[in-house]
Amino acid sequence: MTKTNKKDILIIGLSGAKKITDSICEHLGVKQTPVTISHFADGEIMIRPEVPVRYRAVTIIQSITKPVNENIMELLIAIDALKRASVKAINVVIPYYAYARQDRKTLGREPITSKLVATLLERAGASRVAIVDIHSEQTQGFFDIPVDTLRASFITVREAIKKIHCTNLVIVSPDYGGIKRARQIATTLNLPLAILDKRRPSPNHAEISNILGNVKNKDCLISDDMIDTAGTIVAACKVLKEHGAKTITIAATHGILSDPATERLSKAVKSNIISNIYLTNSIESVYNRKILNLHVCDLGKYLSEIIKVYYSENGSISKVYEHYAPRFIK
Repeated sequence: MTKTNKKDILIIGLSGAKKITDSICEHLGVKQTPVTISHFADGEIMIRPEVPVRYRAVTIIQSITKPVNENIMELLIAIDALKRASVKAINVVIPYYAYARQDRKTLGREPITSKLVATLLERAGASRVAIVDIHSEQTQGFFDIPVDTLRASFITVREAIKKIHCTNLVIVSPDYGGIKRARQIATTLNLPLAILDKRRPSPNHAEISNILGNVKNKDCLISDDMIDTAGTIVAACKVLKEHGAKTITIAATHGILSDPATERLSKAVKSNIISNIYLTNSIESVYNRKILNLHVCDLGKYLSEIIKVYYSENGSISKVYEHYAPRFIK
């Protein structure tokens, strides 16, 4: 990979990604590109870079977290400001992509909002988008610009297995949608796989009726992309315990943690249903959650390596994965 000149890297961190942007810049050895973010009395947003950016490639970091719609508008306005400043390219790194669960119609007259957000980003002027552990891989097809769907599950799993004896470990997929991710982890670590048979009769409500695989007297590691209200994940852990699981560890990327997630998870830990919980800082409010045995894994170094690829002439994201894979296996 061609060595990247630090002077070429311009990073703008928006309101939904302040801490993770600080971490990324620290690992890159650069300072954030200063921008002014103003709010008018009626709630309108104004964003203006404080330095010249003409003919430069700029990377924007923004998690589309609560307040979701304000953070989307902030991102779109930042992209528009850069486009009108005649930048060469606009790379958009989205640690958490909101509306990802609205990726298809399940009933008549429902929107496909994930596609709408993709269209807005593209029309605003994004040159490339990177999304961390997207809920559905088909989201890539909603864009007509380059999209990288980055895998970060190995980061939480790597931290989790440090405290688990792999000789008795089984990787658990919380539903059929997560089988690909769980199987990849299980194959990499040469471990057995179990799958929970889940159906979702309504939003934020799930029912688990069966387990495919053996979890009796096993240390179970559930790999998931997100935890929202935690109703599904706690129900899954209870079913695993009922089927004889010895310990249960959760490794998820996005800690949305809508109420009453904090209460549910803490109660499950106190009741010895859950041993440990590992989340990334893709959603920064996770740092403010007082949940027993919660461990937050920083994505800063990982995303800094991805951004280096964007600024190199012959970089490869596959090489980044190869760099992390040996550490993951160990």
